[in-house]
Amino acid sequence: MSAGTAGRAATGAPDETRFTRAPAAPAFEDAEMTESRGVAPRKPDLVCPAGSLRALKLAVDAGANAVYMGLKDATNARNFAGLNFDLAQAREGIAYAHARGAQVLMALNTFADAREPARWRHAVDVAAELGADALICADTSVLAYARDHQPQLRLHLSVQASATTYEAIELYRERYGIQRAVLPRVLTLSQVGHVCRHTGAEIEVFGFGSLCVMVEGRCALSSYVTGQSPNTAGVCSPPSAVRWEDGSDGVRARLNEVLIDCYAPDEPRGYPTLCKGRFHVEGVRDYALEEPTSLNTLAVLPQLMEFGIAAIKIEGRQRSPAYVEQVTRVWRAAIDHCAAQPARFTVQPQWVAALGRWSEGQQHTLGAYNRPWR
Repeated sequence: MSAGTAGRAATGAPDETRFTRAPAAPAFEDAEMTESRGVAPRKPDLVCPAGSLRALKLAVDAGANAVYMGLKDATNARNFAGLNFDLAQAREGIAYAHARGAQVLMALNTFADAREPARWRHAVDVAAELGADALICADTSVLAYARDHQPQLRLHLSVQASATTYEAIELYRERYGIQRAVLPRVLTLSQVGHVCRHTGAEIEVFGFGSLCVMVEGRCALSSYVTGQSPNTAGVCSPPSAVRWEDGSDGVRARLNEVLIDCYAPDEPRGYPTLCKGRFHVEGVRDYALEEPTSLNTLAVLPQLMEFGIAAIKIEGRQRSPAYVEQVTRVWRAAIDHCAAQPARFTVQPQWVAALGRWSEGQQHTLGAYNRPWR
């Protein structure tokens, strides 16, 4: 139970029924694009992952308009050892980005523990004190606290909130004052356009990075096997539950004692997650739930820009600084090229080759954006 849910149960009152301030004018878009979302395609911001100070600096130097980062605790959905920022690193990173004209978005996107809501509230105050430009939140209690106590901060609705309709987004906008919503990776291209046309909030979509078979905000697989998930503890396949076993036939990967894969001695090994495990099904050993592949939306970038998308997000705070730098460079070039000549935009072979090197399984897909069977 989240802190927001617990609060409603305890008081018997509806959650934050009063309506709040209207969203301020978007701070992230080019001035000439703010006059009308329907007149001309806007140039979307490029929002890139920063799992470390090194990755943050490389993303900014490679052309990111904004980076998103998290603190070293369970308030963000990438709470892995070796990732994220302590206060000194966060202060340095934010100063570095601001000095070069980039924005910093603080991810406080897990659901607050009702037994310890103070941790999430404190994180909101810390983000404000550090000078973050916006918060990425999913829990209504966190959104309400930020709205009431740090009104100068922009609020972005996290993908973890799983808001897939404009009605849901409008509820968050009207009650909590969100100014942007990150769409889950489950909508078709036409559905994305429909949402954009019917909401007053800015829309951000994922452009590149890992996919998961689970709907964002409902990560049941990791919870089932380990008792933890990105939605609450900020971890999928927590390191404490991962076991590597060497054997004569290769290396076995276990998650909380559940065997999820076995690798040949010379076979590349990725970080073990249940959704991308290989299992024997009807006599065939293969990826039973989801094959490793990366989302890549370069092919539909002109349509996304025509919709008036506010930002393209790159997944991968858990990935290396080199990944962040190279993927950012490709997407910076692609967005600039599409904005300059949208009617002539074509996906360049060198972009595909560069992204292919960083794709899971060295393959990519349009995911839900393209559903020819519909």
